[in-house]
Amino acid sequence: MFSQLKKLGPGLLFAGAAIGVSHLVQSTRAGADFGLGLLWALLLVNLFKYPFFQFGPRYASATGESLLEGYHKLGKGILIAYFILNLAVMFTIQTAVTIVTAGLANSLFGDISFLNFGIESISSIEIWTIVILCLCLFILFLGKYSTLDKLIKVIIVILTISTLVAVYFAFTEFDAPVTYTQIFPENKVETIFLIAFMGWMPAPLDISVWHSIWAVEKKKDEGKFSPKIALLDFNIGYIGAIILGIVFVCLGYFVMFNTGETFSDKAAIFSNQLIALYAKSLGNWAYVFIGIAAFTTMFSTTITTLDASPRAMSKTLELLVNKTHKNGYLFWILILVFGTILIFFAFASEMGLLVKIATILSFVTAPFYAIINYKLISSKHTPKAWRPSLFLHILSWAGILFLIGFSIWYLTIL
Repeated sequence: MFSQLKKLGPGLLFAGAAIGVSHLVQSTRAGADFGLGLLWALLLVNLFKYPFFQFGPRYASATGESLLEGYHKLGKGILIAYFILNLAVMFTIQTAVTIVTAGLANSLFGDISFLNFGIESISSIEIWTIVILCLCLFILFLGKYSTLDKLIKVIIVILTISTLVAVYFAFTEFDAPVTYTQIFPENKVETIFLIAFMGWMPAPLDISVWHSIWAVEKKKDEGKFSPKIALLDFNIGYIGAIILGIVFVCLGYFVMFNTGETFSDKAAIFSNQLIALYAKSLGNWAYVFIGIAAFTTMFSTTITTLDASPRAMSKTLELLVNKTHKNGYLFWILILVFGTILIFFAFASEMGLLVKIATILSFVTAPFYAIINYKLISSKHTPKAWRPSLFLHILSWAGILFLIGFSIWYLTIL
């Protein structure tokens, strides 16, 4: 069992990156506002995004190179487009996930005050943001991929157990009939939420690039990471992300539906509201379980995102200029950290806005990643044995139409 678990890695990193804002914030709000009425959207978007996520580890394990090398083979223009898109969203995404993580840390571990040192202008949330980013940097610099690979397995186990315990007790305390009536948005506000909900469910499609990079790193680290193991690893992570997405919708439904509670866009207040509602409904004992579940959810997203974006940007730049940069990863991770801190200090009170911008940008750029991933995996650059089956071809075509259709629909209602 342990030897089999050791073979896993990139798929769990994918799950760690995916199970974050989409689950804790968006899925919880979906359950609080719509009950189980948006389960159709959760399942549908996971189905139609599936092949494009799967093509990342499929291509990487079959060829020994990431999707970025594949994009470069398809044409330099595609790689330039990726570089621009990633540069446009990486800071907003990192800031959004770090703000939520900092808010939860502040709620769980208390305020950090520098008043005694005469620094009164820095809030506790801002200090926690810097502490969390520094901690992530320390872990990534100290152990690189191998440490992240081991750490994420521990985090995923803690997250899964604590979340399942919380939802079980939430269900036992729920005294109303459970209704499964599905709901379709009736107005502009609900439609915008639906698009944001699906934008990061289970994750933005550009994570397929990250997954392919992690798969290449895993192959370097282990010496062997076959396509068969890579697909099993991916499916475990993907199915786990779907299940926990449903679980967080249920948590929002069982604990918050019809409470009349409105969530704040400020990170600290939102985190306190979230944990306090669970404690109020389930008892003070629930504070520990939901606190651990929430914090591990967001910390895993923060550290995997901080690792992946710099790897992707560094590799992209190397391919574009045809030159290897020894400290490329270091350069980009420091740029990302400082950019995140600057954006955070400017928009600390607008967590909801940052999350909405990040999720919507992810959704409207999804057709780009879907099309190029499908084109690459179906091309001569992928070994014939590992090109998609007829079923995956059909599902890919349907997924591309779905993503384009929803993006056009969203743009027409703005």
